[in-house]
Amino acid sequence: MRTQGALAAGALLVGAACAASTPPGVVRWDISRRDRRQELARLGKRADTYEEVITNEEMRGGYFATCQIGTPGQDLTLQLDTGSSDIWVPASTAQVCSRRGDRGCSFGSFNPDESETFEVVGEGNFDISYVDTSYAKGDYFTDVFEIGGAVIQNMTMGLGSDTDINHGLVGVGYPQNEAIVGTTQSLRSMYPNLPIQMVNEGLINTAAYSLWLNDLDASSGNILFGGIDTKKYVGELTRIDILPTIEDIRTSFKVYLTSLQAVSASGKDTLTSRKFPIPVVLDSGTTLSYLPTDIAQQTWREVGAIWSDQLGNAVIPCKMRTSKGYFSFGFAGPSGPRIKVGMDELVLDLTSGPAPLFTSGKYSGEEACRFGIQNFTSAPYLLGDTFLRSAYVVYDLVNNQIGIAATDFNSTESNIVPFPSLSAHIPSATPAPDQAQATEKPSFTTPAYAAKSGFLDLNAPAPESGDESAASGLGPVFGAGQMAVVGLTMVLTMLGSGLFVLL
Repeated sequence: MRTQGALAAGALLVGAACAASTPPGVVRWDISRRDRRQELARLGKRADTYEEVITNEEMRGGYFATCQIGTPGQDLTLQLDTGSSDIWVPASTAQVCSRRGDRGCSFGSFNPDESETFEVVGEGNFDISYVDTSYAKGDYFTDVFEIGGAVIQNMTMGLGSDTDINHGLVGVGYPQNEAIVGTTQSLRSMYPNLPIQMVNEGLINTAAYSLWLNDLDASSGNILFGGIDTKKYVGELTRIDILPTIEDIRTSFKVYLTSLQAVSASGKDTLTSRKFPIPVVLDSGTTLSYLPTDIAQQTWREVGAIWSDQLGNAVIPCKMRTSKGYFSFGFAGPSGPRIKVGMDELVLDLTSGPAPLFTSGKYSGEEACRFGIQNFTSAPYLLGDTFLRSAYVVYDLVNNQIGIAATDFNSTESNIVPFPSLSAHIPSATPAPDQAQATEKPSFTTPAYAAKSGFLDLNAPAPESGDESAASGLGPVFGAGQMAVVGLTMVLTMLGSGLFVLL
């Protein structure tokens, strides 16, 4: 997310593609997991198909795609972000690119002097900043932009000549959230960003795309511009409305979270918050999920997570990733879609090496991990990758709707359906029946924590599928050496992504 907040950890990078076909009007990226040291490869255009493999590099930040910019094309690996709206790239002359190691521009930088088609269209007008005060400044320019074999001839982008961020981004949010709009405080400053320009140049039929991230350990997944894949989700695909920021203007993919349940073999708890209905942004640029403090603390108590003052995080024993309990997220009222998120998606490594150990307290001697639900004291509240991997999500920028269904993990089948026209609704999706009730505020009660023992008992059976209708205090103590390792890894994660993780 830009300006209002920017969070990222974990990553996907573009690599070599598999030979799958897509219909005209759809741009497809396949996702696969690789070690972060593996070399990136590219795939050219195939008939009626634009396809690249996106590879997971967990300790970087966000989802990345290898692109080509200019004539001849220069390779850069850029972060894909649903929470921002500009494409921008670090200039080869930027000071941040002269740093060594992971802090340099190892994902590439752009040299405008080497492109025959480079043209400045807004001198000094590009200015973007993030919640941690990181920034990028420079010119707006137009040039040829290629991603996944899809070539956009006249793409407006920002050139980060003055930046402390070591890689660029591909923002695919609403044009109303472009940096220039914030600078000028005028919607007249909007330009056609990537989803809009893909429509303008006839690559896709409408400004919409779908995400199937698959599970944390998956070897494949995909992102489709201009279409959906009906074989990548189970149950019904439901349309829910995107909330306006002011009046009828939308700047982010914000929807109402209207319920949250904790479910395990020992019981089920309805968790509550004084913030319900909670406006949450579905943001691929955020690795963790951030909820209001009152309900986040209830999830911590259910699973035995403990707040660490040293890390500024809720942490949990790594062994809890095998717990059979799950959380059920409900949207858009009592009959809206529900998404189950298991503990295997909510327990994340703290470092890229050996896990640090708890050195005191009830978990002394056990390996420590980060819990995937953290807290914010105020909006914006975010559902990041720890949620999005369990959901198949369609972002429709024209009709201002989100399509959402439970993901079909590790599906090997495919049935890609393009949006037939610019104003067409999400294919195969039905509207949530009672969205008008989504604004109702439920009473605040203390959960009974009936599910707690089932979460903590790792030998307990998984809850039956029909079950889905604070741990504050002294945090764990890590040794100084462990803290140095964890701290360094977290710094590299933040700097590697360019977007500071609020922990």
